[in-house]
Amino acid sequence: MAWNSVNIREQRVRFVVAASRRERPFQELCKEFGISRPTGYLWQERYRERGLDGIAERSRRPEHSPRRTSNELEHQVIAVRQRYPDWGARKLQVLLQRQGVTLPAGTIHRILLRHGLVADEDRRQLATKRFQREYPNELWQMDFKSPIGYDTHVGPLSLLDDCSRYLVTLAETRTTRAEVVREALVEAFQRGGVPAAMLMDHGTPWWNGKAVSGLTWLSVWLMQQGIGLHWSGFRHPQTQGKVERFHGSLDRTMRKRGLPAEQRQAWLDAYRQEYNEVRPHESLAMRTPASMWRKSERRYDPQPAEWDYGPGAELRKVDRGGHLYVAGQRCDISALAGHWVQLVRIERRVLLYFCRTVVCEVDLDIHRSKYLERWISTQHKL
Repeated sequence: MAWNSVNIREQRVRFVVAASRRERPFQELCKEFGISRPTGYLWQERYRERGLDGIAERSRRPEHSPRRTSNELEHQVIAVRQRYPDWGARKLQVLLQRQGVTLPAGTIHRILLRHGLVADEDRRQLATKRFQREYPNELWQMDFKSPIGYDTHVGPLSLLDDCSRYLVTLAETRTTRAEVVREALVEAFQRGGVPAAMLMDHGTPWWNGKAVSGLTWLSVWLMQQGIGLHWSGFRHPQTQGKVERFHGSLDRTMRKRGLPAEQRQAWLDAYRQEYNEVRPHESLAMRTPASMWRKSERRYDPQPAEWDYGPGAELRKVDRGGHLYVAGQRCDISALAGHWVQLVRIERRVLLYFCRTVVCEVDLDIHRSKYLERWISTQHKL
């Protein structure tokens, strides 16, 4: 029975009506509605006594609260909330515990409600299912924050580790130019090592909407570091859910704390330190990202050698015009002009790899090429 799809009272009315008609055994009816037999009898009795009002959802709040939290503890909760106005009850609970104050998260939330410190936007349900990589640096998510709330045409560049939620980089580039983004990435790689893979959207400067393959010189440069590149689905930002949620947290912080006009990068650096080392994360069992993350053992190479595809690999060189022919089918990969790619044959299809990333699939039966944006959901490993 879909309890969340209709009004609770309507569901109870349906139950009472069905029970009164005795069309099915009472126990079977209770099972259908997902309730126990005592609850079913209780609904029947309440309906007999008071009608619809009797089976309406009743408040579980007690008339008296002899164990209500003391004023002193409430003041401590309020003080911490004022220091971190964008944090919820669970995060505040962890911080209070560090100060020697032990309170249930529900109690903290009720204190915040009593004092009008919970905005409507913060009254949201938590995700019931989460997906993440098993180890740090298996995948970094990369994106620019939207310019909303910012005084430039683009927000800061974010690099977030998928497993630990560690915020590797939060840089105010003020532009999406590839040269500037490359500088920020080099700094991140030198400080935190190189990830195994990266996930980004179909945006500038790592995606070229005018190129058939979508590749840019920046994405090729990333591949040459041995990074497997993945792109989110078109118009599906939820694919990058973790970095999108981080940007939501950053938005709330900027609104509630204010964003300085000067020394913007220093403010972002301080927020990054707080996010990594102070702020507990619910998906990490209230641990901090810094406690879960470790530096990648893969080192950045400013002049990487030609990629080694291994013995026996079938290799082809993309011509100067950015073309490659497979069984008479032309693949347009302008960003890889002059580079070697590997051909991996799977029955009547051929996958083209550049370093570790699939850049094209050729279907030999229908003579069509599919480029790498189609490969976000199905990754082939050599």
